[in-house]
Amino acid sequence: MAGQQNWTVEEAREIYNKPLMHLLYEAQTVHRAHFDPNQVQRSKLLSIKTGGCAEDCAYCSQSARNGSKLPASKLIEVERVIAQAKKAKEGGATRYCMGAAWSSPKDRDMDVLTAMVEGVKELGMETCMTLGMLEDNQVARLKDAGLDYYNHNIDTSERYYKEIITTRSFDERLATLTRVREAGIKVCSGGIVGMGEQMMDRVEMLVTLANLPEAPDSVPVNMLMPQPDTPLANVEKLDPIEFVRTVALARILMPTSHVRLSAGRTDMSDELQAMCFFAGANSIFVGDTLLTADNPEEDKDAILFAKLGLETMEAFTEGRVCKNEAADAAAATAAE
Repeated sequence: MAGQQNWTVEEAREIYNKPLMHLLYEAQTVHRAHFDPNQVQRSKLLSIKTGGCAEDCAYCSQSARNGSKLPASKLIEVERVIAQAKKAKEGGATRYCMGAAWSSPKDRDMDVLTAMVEGVKELGMETCMTLGMLEDNQVARLKDAGLDYYNHNIDTSERYYKEIITTRSFDERLATLTRVREAGIKVCSGGIVGMGEQMMDRVEMLVTLANLPEAPDSVPVNMLMPQPDTPLANVEKLDPIEFVRTVALARILMPTSHVRLSAGRTDMSDELQAMCFFAGANSIFVGDTLLTADNPEEDKDAILFAKLGLETMEAFTEGRVCKNEAADAAAATAAE
């Protein structure tokens, strides 16, 4: 990935706190230097195994530990996954993400999981999975099956992490990202904001991601959608402008990453989503559900895209790597 490595928290904080118009201008300038500003990646997320997770993530309705009443399901059939992927492709999705509510997969599940990857790849779609922590042999099997991306969010800052999760350490999450990256699978990793964290936690989370040996190819920025019967069910909502600032900082720190406007869009106005796209978000999930949370229906997204003049990004589109990003960004802005 191009872009400055080893950002300091202080540098990132100063960017985050710039006057909003300056921040948005900088983020859009960086975005235009690396992506078509009118193209947005459309991904589809399917829960392939729901509920009964052994982790205690305070935001999650699938945890068996935090009071959720969501029943556990078995891993679904490969044929059903492929059928759903075909529908997603017909609906305009180019990346297919498959998520299982696990602390980590069991070796006995790997044959089914690799068959899912192979089947979706045959459709010409980008493949992504999120299965929890992985061991080296499991990463190798997913790589051999052709998996393009692996999602494993760090969720928040290292400081605030223990307030949200106690069953899995921050370092364990980073270790899984290392295994995935070293195997040659692209990393998808972001976090959730609006969990009662401080501004510096949002900044530090993004600095951690930007300073990885390679910044994640995809960075989901989720707005917490409080779920009933979870510890964060009644948390105070985050100011929307703070969310926009988070998206803009992600774009500036990670210029060639796909920044995904992820969970929480059902509570966002068209205007707020437009601000996020202007701030550098260029990926969304389509479909009416995200695992167990609501998501805007596809016709609403089609209307929004038409209003904003947005188009669907083709599969396997990567950010352009610029040798001199500052000069290229300025030239791109001047050309407009």
